[in-house]
Amino acid sequence: MMAHVLTRSLDRSATVFLIVVAAAGVLIPLSNLLLPIGSLFQVPTYLVSLFGKYVCYAILALAIDLIWGYCGILSLGHGAFFAVGGYAMGMYLMRQIGSRGVYGNPILPDFMVFLNYPKLPWYWHGFDMFWFAAVMVILAPGLLAFCFGWLAFRSRVTGVYLSIITQAMTYALMLAFFRNDFGFGGNNGLTDFKDILGFNVQAEGTRAALFALSCLGLIIGFLICRAVVTSKLGKVLIAVRDAESRTRFLGYRVESYKLFVFTLSACMAGVAGALYVPQVGIINPGEFAPGNSIEAVIWVAVGGRGTLIGAALGAVVVNYAKTVFTSGPLAPYWLFMLGALFILVTLLLPRGIIGTCNARSEPHEAQRLTANTLCVAREDGISEPNMAD
Repeated sequence: MMAHVLTRSLDRSATVFLIVVAAAGVLIPLSNLLLPIGSLFQVPTYLVSLFGKYVCYAILALAIDLIWGYCGILSLGHGAFFAVGGYAMGMYLMRQIGSRGVYGNPILPDFMVFLNYPKLPWYWHGFDMFWFAAVMVILAPGLLAFCFGWLAFRSRVTGVYLSIITQAMTYALMLAFFRNDFGFGGNNGLTDFKDILGFNVQAEGTRAALFALSCLGLIIGFLICRAVVTSKLGKVLIAVRDAESRTRFLGYRVESYKLFVFTLSACMAGVAGALYVPQVGIINPGEFAPGNSIEAVIWVAVGGRGTLIGAALGAVVVNYAKTVFTSGPLAPYWLFMLGALFILVTLLLPRGIIGTCNARSEPHEAQRLTANTLCVAREDGISEPNMAD
């Protein structure tokens, strides 16, 4: 049944996207591990980690596009869910250091020893087990989104007001995580990771495996989003986006639909953050910065809101441009360039890259379908209708 739902939700462009992501998830790690260093087709380890970051950002962009592109919920605080998932994974990685830390304490992480913590805080218990951390990667951001969404949607907060309070939420979390007494490393965050599931996080094989897992996460996230938006639930979400009052008048519990998709989106963002942390080697309160959430919305706008593929593409394109321009003389002007990019896309490509391409191909697709219909009619012996009649 599930396989039928997934197959039915895929069209040609979605299938091509999945094939490309799957090929990248296989070929890039193999190129890094099997080909000799210096070979033309050998992908260096640093590029594997960099591409892994891009894939994690693509998952976050999918999560935002699911709620913004298909339900009309513009969240400017989704970086908070990304960071919460990242902290959950970072807590597991910190517990794996054990006595190999600077202070050699087998239980307390180094920052807790430095800050004279008498014992491990209660909310750190269980993070020495991977399965518990994996559950919290999904549960923690999902629970945060559920509580926030229940209060906001029940009060019928919409539009720009909802966007503002999502910004307030992530800013409040950033201030809380900056505190040394909050138990998450303060300004420095969590870093100096050693192992994940017993494997050295710095090893080439581990980095290649993490990249492959990130691609798998992107594929699974895309399939979930496609299954949602092509189902009856997706039709209701689009109705909420286009005419919320009319949808409520027809008897649909709009708040429940919003709460479900908002929570699902937060869980996806948490998974993206968990895959991101072991590849970059650090998680700190800077990930909660409101600017990060706004930048993620720009990825979706550039790629194409309400297209899913465009959201993932926009994340990769914008972050690749960021990597290029922030490593040269234009680095101080990157934020101005990002703002200009958003303005130009809004004015010249309001549907984004993929949305504009789809709009241009629609007339040709309609003509092709009409021609196919006429051909089938002729083969069945049905003459073309007489316009005079």
